[in-house]
Parts: sequence; structure tokens; C-alpha cells
Amino acid sequence: MNIVVCVKHVPDAQADRTFSEDHTVDRTGVDGLLSELDEYAVEEALKLAEATSGEVTVVTVGPAAAADAVKKALQMGADKGVHVSDEAIHGSDAPATSLILAEAIKKATEGSPQLVITGMASTDGTMGVVPAMLAERLGLPQVTYASELTLEGEKVTIKRDNDASTETIEATLPALVSVTDQINEPRYPSFKGIMAAKKKPVETWGLADLGIDAGQVGLANAWTKVVEISKRPPREKGEIITDEGDGGTKLAEFLAGRKFL
Repeated sequence: MNIVVCVKHVPDAQADRTFSEDHTVDRTGVDGLLSELDEYAVEEALKLAEATSGEVTVVTVGPAAAADAVKKALQMGADKGVHVSDEAIHGSDAPATSLILAEAIKKATEGSPQLVITGMASTDGTMGVVPAMLAERLGLPQVTYASELTLEGEKVTIKRDNDASTETIEATLPALVSVTDQINEPRYPSFKGIMAAKKKPVETWGLADLGIDAGQVGLANAWTKVVEISKRPPREKGEIITDEGDGGTKLAEFLAGRKFL
């Protein structure tokens, strides 16, 4: 089985995130890593590949540092990687990103991906719309937010957990599936996996290699933009109340004063 996983290189959530002058996320001044939510997608793809003697290809879009996301997935066990990097991509929004991913997947699989797996969202943008856009561009049925995934013949079945119920959804292959952080426990790269990743093939493509015009992507052509940025105000010093038998009343007054009650 030919399985493609879309991954993203994101700023470390533990670091201070900043914006560049053009109001895009600064991806050069902070440490980056493979998006945590994408690790679950990689793990699920590896499990399915092991069960079906399949092959896993990871695809990412981003600047030079984004190659680290592909590297981590290869260390986990993926077979090969694709990195789309082009200066014209800078500032691309979700529609443009889905276009680039779609064309990269078509090229990597010669137009016939059997299964595409993504995380439920990226940990930096947290929009969660790219999987749906990508499925539309590829002409694939989509089953999203999977907490369980099974394959049987030409059918993929997922379970999706809602607030008050669990849905079971089926789709015929080829298909696209997005997974949540409840679906598995991502493996840590072993020493053997780290060494093996150094010999695995990684293709690096630009927009021209995918037949995409620069006028279709980038900040200047984005449908959505950040127009204003303000720093989070500093936390105010907490108020300490001494309970002299009226602690409950004071707590209620505090909450009511802030319209929590």
C-alpha cells in the first residue's frame, strides 16, 4: 500500500513565538520541530504499512529548516520524504498550502495515492482546514478527526469521538484521513532508525517542479492575512483573600464582579 503523510515543521511551543515585519510567524529566530499532532499521523501510517507491507512517504512544505520534520519522520520509520521549498511560498495561507501539497502528492505517487494521512491540525496555525481542502483538490473522500482507524480490503473505517457520541464512518480507497492525538502513542526513533534515516531518499522540489505559478501562492496572493499584532498584556498580580468565615461570599463576589456567575 502506498501511504502518504503530510507533516509540518512548526516553532517549538515552549519557546517565545514572535512575528516578522510582514506579520508572518518568525520561523528562523526560534527552534522548530515536527508538529506534535503530525507525529500521530506518522505513527498510524507506519502501523498500517507494517500490517500491509506498504510504503510510507512523508511530504512537507516550508523553508530549509522544514527538512527536519521529514528527517524526524524518516527516523521513526517512514521510507522516503519530499520537501517542497521555494522562496515564493513564504506567507502562503491554507488554500495555497493545500494546492502545493496536492501537487506534491500527485508527483510523488504518480497521481495515484492510495491513502493520505494528516494530523487534525498544525500546532502553530491550529486551523484544521487543510485536510479538507487537500481532499477536495485530490478528488478523494475524506474522513476526519479519527480516534481509531482500520483498513479492510478497499475500505477504511474510522471512529470519531464527539462530546456526546461516537461516530463510525466508512470510505472507499483511495481516501484521506485526518487523525487526532487519541489514535495511538507515537514511537521514539531508535538508534537503528536514526542511522537508517541517513540513507533514505528525500526529494527537494520547487514550485516549478510541481507546475505551480508563483502567482498562486505566497503572502501577496493569500486569501487570509494577519493585519495587526499586539503583545499579550502582562499578568496582573493575584488577589489574596483571608478567609475569616466569609471566604465563600468573597469568592462569589469576585466571580460575579467578573461576570463568571
